[in-house]
Amino acid sequence: MNWFRKKSRIEKLKEKYRLLMKKSFETALKDEVKSEKMHQQADKIFQEIKYLSRLQRE
Repeated sequence: MNWFRKKSRIEKLKEKYRLLMKKSFETALKDEVKSEKMHQQADKIFQEIKYLSRLQRE
């Protein structure tokens, strides 16, 4: 019954992070600058995931 459960904010961010990293990797062969920008966006999302994870543990 997990199909109907809403995703938490962390789960949504993890999915967005995963997709950005995948796109960044695929783009790296064609356009290095664009790939680096995607990687930086993914890094910001990763920092937010770490922050929210810390808040949940407290």
